[in-house]
Amino acid sequence: MAPAEAGRGAVGEPGRGEALDDYSLSRVPEEARYSWISVAVQRFGQVSSFQQFMVGAVLGYGMTFTDAVIAITVGSVMLEAVTILLGVAGVREGLSTSVLARWSGFGRKGSAAVGMLVAFSLAGWFGVQNGVFAQGMHNLAGGVPPWAWALAGGAAVTAVSVFGFNTMAWTAYLTVPAFLLLAGWSVVDTLADHSLGHLVTAAPPGPALSLAEGTTLVAGAFILGALMTPDMTRFNRRPSDVVKQTLLGVTLGEYLIGLTAVLLGHAARTADIVGIITTSSGLLGTLILATAILKINDWNLYSSALATVNSIDVILGRRVGRRTVTLVIGAVGTTLSAAGVMDDFTGFLETIGVLAPPVAGIIIAEYYVVRRFRADLDRARSHGGLPGGIADWMPLSLVCWAAGALTGEYAGIGIPAVNAVVAAFALYAVAGRAAVRRGPRASRTPGTPPPGRSGLPDLPESGMTKTGG
Repeated sequence: MAPAEAGRGAVGEPGRGEALDDYSLSRVPEEARYSWISVAVQRFGQVSSFQQFMVGAVLGYGMTFTDAVIAITVGSVMLEAVTILLGVAGVREGLSTSVLARWSGFGRKGSAAVGMLVAFSLAGWFGVQNGVFAQGMHNLAGGVPPWAWALAGGAAVTAVSVFGFNTMAWTAYLTVPAFLLLAGWSVVDTLADHSLGHLVTAAPPGPALSLAEGTTLVAGAFILGALMTPDMTRFNRRPSDVVKQTLLGVTLGEYLIGLTAVLLGHAARTADIVGIITTSSGLLGTLILATAILKINDWNLYSSALATVNSIDVILGRRVGRRTVTLVIGAVGTTLSAAGVMDDFTGFLETIGVLAPPVAGIIIAEYYVVRRFRADLDRARSHGGLPGGIADWMPLSLVCWAAGALTGEYAGIGIPAVNAVVAAFALYAVAGRAAVRRGPRASRTPGTPPPGRSGLPDLPESGMTKTGG
């Protein structure tokens, strides 16, 4: 492979150091890709989690089974569309979400802003879920104080994440089947005394949820995970792998876990179905909780570290190792959860979560519709590098980001997460295509290098195939 073009953030030929760093700032080479099963089991592990149990239980407590099926179907279709489009971009470019954002509408410093949003959000959820794990283990096992469980759980997840994708894949091979078997055993035990036909036709036991409210719960619960899809799919080998693993992971995760929890919500007549499952047996509940937290929280920490590495590279011009960053974030998150302060951040994390959906809409619009940087990405991909230059800021993406977030928050109709994605996508696609039609001179923003169709320096083309548009 030839080295990447000069420019800050450009990375040369991947070597052993890049492999150990999981290619945090460079393309994942073909020889480092994995089978689709290795990636799919981790995607399924993200979706088939306690979060889905809780969402399904809330749906079951406030909706009929039929309405819950509709809500899960609509929410899942939206998630699958976003996940597949972002995932295909990830496998095609071999780049993490935050690095891909540089050439997907945001520019260098814009990608750092995206990275900081993602890093802070996922690091926060890592701490929150570690706190949930600690309190749950304390309630189940007793004796050991919650802070000790938090330290043990955080250290275990951090150790898995530090060693990267390969270790996380093997962890998922163990924890995903274990979680499904243990949770399935508990579910069967809980439903044994209830008629399945009655549960399917029964009225909801709690206050009614509208179809829009139910769909919002389904779509909003996983939108941040959908945004981070390239972090995972950059290790896939082909776009068809992304489609297969998304259909398997999201569909089975949402339907198998979600609808099971709906039935449990009807049977137990409460939304706190997770508590019922985990306390059905001391040892069984302990194992369920441990496997559930481990198989999703490692990705929270992993993606947070990737986003932080990109932000530091852009803002400070320094390259830091993903492993070091993972250790630091893991240590801080673990300490804060052990101190019991992370629960105070849950409301704040949910509030800033409205900023995530528009990012997905902008990346999809730029990569598939506007395509100002696709030719540069294609030429750079032919020799395994990255394009050599990019504007720091792209005002259009900032405007669309704000418009999407405001639409999702204040539209008052429909599904907020869907509204935010669609609004940001539509506005960026229309304005971006109009700028492209006006030509490079009209579409160039202040501070953008003038040469090249996209405002980027022309790359050498000898021996390379120029593709894309």
